[in-house]
Amino acid sequence: MAEAIRKAEVLIEALHYIRAFRGKISVIKIGGSYMDNPAALRDTLEDIVFMETVGMRPVVVHGGGKAISRAMAAAGLEPRFVRGRRYTDLETLRIVARVLVDEINRQLVHAIEQLGGLAVGLHFRTTPVLFARPLTLTDEHGQRIDLGRVGEVVRVETAVLSRLCEAGVVPIVPPIALQEGSPSYAGDVDQLLNVNADTAAAAVAAALRAEKLVVLTDTGGVLRDRGDPASLADSLSARECRALIEQGVIDAGMVPKVEACLRCLEAGVRKTHIVDGRVRHSLLLEIYTQRGVGTEIVPD
Repeated sequence: MAEAIRKAEVLIEALHYIRAFRGKISVIKIGGSYMDNPAALRDTLEDIVFMETVGMRPVVVHGGGKAISRAMAAAGLEPRFVRGRRYTDLETLRIVARVLVDEINRQLVHAIEQLGGLAVGLHFRTTPVLFARPLTLTDEHGQRIDLGRVGEVVRVETAVLSRLCEAGVVPIVPPIALQEGSPSYAGDVDQLLNVNADTAAAAVAAALRAEKLVVLTDTGGVLRDRGDPASLADSLSARECRALIEQGVIDAGMVPKVEACLRCLEAGVRKTHIVDGRVRHSLLLEIYTQRGVGTEIVPD
């Protein structure tokens, strides 16, 4: 009886959040960093099916970095990263497209359907929703940095995403885009651009004016002191995040994640979250409980 009452209390605690977010779009970025953990990934997908079932409208953007690196190694290619982005020549782009679309995206759609949900992959082989232009970065001398076939999203087909969400279907979007100006995919890999998954998720959330962006990764969130795991921040303002970046407290792979959250807030997304996807049902815990389990980043 005590266990049954505890379960009922959990449902009552979630009731307020279920009402608040019913009918609202949340963009969930599933990081390639923890997708090799089948149990953690299944828990995340169960959470997503639950969200859709109770009336939320989840949109999933996924990465696949580890799987891409393994495929490159099998092909005798050495991964190279520039400013946190994978250098992408045409041979690498073919591998990226195959792994993200033909393998990972297809697996995620199938897994959600196995859990009782409805999902569809949106990409250049089905219905493209991301359109990009080549990303240009410069070094400290103002010289252009060569990234190869790497892009930045300039347009998101929000109408397609919204219609699917309204129909109870979970859109699953890989971070590979058609180059802006290409009306459809004609089978030419040169039409495609590889996009950083964090920035792709941010672009989708911003374009949809989503209620939330949740970045699921393999860390617990943002630490106020890199040397102290107990310094995990439950909540940070945009101003606090910028200060931590300037101080070097937020560094390395956490920087693009936090910057993606900040861009979303500037575009009107109400809250963003960085959460450890390895924690069982961390997505539901972050959204549907008072305390949460990660770091929420909110406007100033």
